[in-house]
Amino acid sequence: MNKSVLRALVLIAAGWTMSAQAADLNYGRAPYTVNQPLNAYSWAGPYLGGNLGYAWGSVDNNPTKPSGFAGGVQAGYNWQNGPWVFGVEGDIQASGAEQTFAPWKFSNPWFGTLRGRAGYALNNVLFYGTGGLAFGELRATTFGLSESNTNAGWTLGVGAEMGFAPNWSAKVEYLYVDLNNSNFVVTGASNGYRFGLIRAGVNYHF
Repeated sequence: MNKSVLRALVLIAAGWTMSAQAADLNYGRAPYTVNQPLNAYSWAGPYLGGNLGYAWGSVDNNPTKPSGFAGGVQAGYNWQNGPWVFGVEGDIQASGAEQTFAPWKFSNPWFGTLRGRAGYALNNVLFYGTGGLAFGELRATTFGLSESNTNAGWTLGVGAEMGFAPNWSAKVEYLYVDLNNSNFVVTGASNGYRFGLIRAGVNYHF
């Protein structure tokens, strides 16, 4: 066998070996996106999940301090560039936060948020800040009379999220929510609800 043929066979064998090694390295790994290192966990794309937490706060111009459990669903979309993750998320929550003080009872039956998110990922662990629009119902009851207003406001918070299985992640999050004041006839005052919320959630990534 001449040297040219032998050299060609050696090059072909080397190429096959490198291709097999690359396939082994990528088999069974988490998906990755453009601008991501090979085999890095990807946060990019849409997701849907649920959450459960606890809210506590106070009502402006009233001594009541409604608190209680809250739970709901969230959905969002992430973009990723290297370790930097940016996204949008919306959620809607049912809330049991309420308190009665003297003749007044205030409750917050539901609320929601629409927020931006920005964070830094350490592979499958994401640390982020979030903020945006908040809205929800504030209900006042006194002497058998009840009145409800839907108030808009803002929210800010921080959180951490960890990918623990293919397509699944779990998060812990704190939000401060300010539902701005509105005038209530039954109380004769301008009332709003400001509260903290800590919650845990699970997301499925599509």
